[in-house]
Amino acid sequence: MKGRWRYTRLPSQVEDALSAEEGEEEEGETAPAPAPVSAPAPEDPVGPQLAEASQVLGASEIKQLSLHLPPRVTGHPWSLAFCTSRDGFSLRSLYRQMEGHSGPVLLVLRDQDGQVFKWTGSNSFFVKGDLDSLMMGSSSGQFGLWLDGDLYHGGSHPCATFNNEVLARQEQFCIKELEAWVLS
Repeated sequence: MKGRWRYTRLPSQVEDALSAEEGEEEEGETAPAPAPVSAPAPEDPVGPQLAEASQVLGASEIKQLSLHLPPRVTGHPWSLAFCTSRDGFSLRSLYRQMEGHSGPVLLVLRDQDGQVFKWTGSNSFFVKGDLDSLMMGSSSGQFGLWLDGDLYHGGSHPCATFNNEVLARQEQFCIKELEAWVLS
């Protein structure tokens, strides 16, 4: 199945902090500084509600991701359809758990070096899956992301589809945790 996906580079926490400081400076130049407020700011009302805790994503990463999701999934709860800690390390189990889900899915993983994959650009991308592997992105026989049928080994190479660098510290890695979240 071929699909067209849009990738958005998520800002780092440092970039978020710098952006917030710039916004404060601009406000100060055009309006008097507001009095300090002792009460914390209310929670973001459009932030996703997770049915259970993620072993891969922290609260700040979830908030960053939610800002870049399509409007049709904004405000919908995230339901954990598959996770290796509960469902085991098997691509067949992942496929079985995803059966019947037709909405958007967010697939996240952390490797044994603690790397969580970052997006690097905005390109079309293709997904190919069979019982032995799941591959995303392709170029010259290499895959942007490759996962084996046991969901234990993975690989990442630069590819034209993503215009990405290697998505982990090493081209070959072992998966520590993988989750598939249904976003509708």
